[in-house]
Amino acid sequence: MSVVEIVIVISTIFLLCIFSFVASDVNKVDYVFKTVLIGDSAVGKSQLLARFARNEFSMDSKSTIGVEFQTRTLDIDHKTVKAQIWDTAGQERYRAVTSAYYRGALGAMLIYDITNRQSFDHMARWLEELRGHADRNIVIMLVGNKSDLETHRDVATEDAKEFAEMENLYFMETSALEATNVEPAFLTVLTEIYRVISKKSLFANEAESAGNEALLQGTKIVVAGQEPVPTASNSSCCRTS
Repeated sequence: MSVVEIVIVISTIFLLCIFSFVASDVNKVDYVFKTVLIGDSAVGKSQLLARFARNEFSMDSKSTIGVEFQTRTLDIDHKTVKAQIWDTAGQERYRAVTSAYYRGALGAMLIYDITNRQSFDHMARWLEELRGHADRNIVIMLVGNKSDLETHRDVATEDAKEFAEMENLYFMETSALEATNVEPAFLTVLTEIYRVISKKSLFANEAESAGNEALLQGTKIVVAGQEPVPTASNSSCCRTS
């Protein structure tokens, strides 16, 4: 095992400990939604996260090693929701490590660079990997980042819309630099997660209520020799004169 791999494993264990501590602080929030950012290296995942979590942008950003995460607490439908946004490394050598973080994710943002056609072409592969590890009801948004570089565009908006429609994904173009659509993109994913969770809770409550009603009604038991005598209204016999 190389030094880099050892560092990744140690940082991963440390991150899990932090995650356990954060997840345990659920008494102050109504929901905790885990969302992952996925895509090739250098498409701007970390910058999008920094813009959403802290409203920051750094011109000297470095590639993510392994996995990092940020949190932000917000209000959705009068409920306090803590968003845990996980930033996954895009390099191939880290994918075996980061794939474990897809599990338990309720939302995902597939991010490509509108000036880099290859990063968009890789979306199908990232989506396949995501769906292989995540819950089937996960909310997914396709995000075309760096919309401020319109003059260098290499991915047509219509191509991305077509892919999103074909794969049943939400779609939005963003700019972490100019803070364009960053907030709406994250809020769309988190709000849709809340809608899905609320619907599941509603169905669960309805099923529980139906079960309780059945228990209260009970089951009629007929004891041998004490069968009820049919009345004229429910008797199947015919009277003759």
